[in-house]
Amino acid sequence: MTCQHLKEATEPTPQAPYQGGCPECVPMGFDDWVHLRMCLDCGYVGCCDSSPRRHMSAHFEQTGHPVMRSYEPDEKWKWCYVDELLGT
Repeated sequence: MTCQHLKEATEPTPQAPYQGGCPECVPMGFDDWVHLRMCLDCGYVGCCDSSPRRHMSAHFEQTGHPVMRSYEPDEKWKWCYVDELLGT
């Protein structure tokens, strides 16, 4: 099962190069993020919902950008926040 958001999602240039840490947490002195995610609308990179500050979900809540993907090396799965569906 898929949705229109996942079908239309494209691969933007990340706003932050992969450095193994959340670009929002690091400047605040935090190193307890779990995994990184990237918004497929604008390239914003933030930490996942398993992380204490949940920067990627906060980004969705602020912008309404519907689809993100894993920003971990060798992972390409996607998630649609609006329809709550996983895609590839």
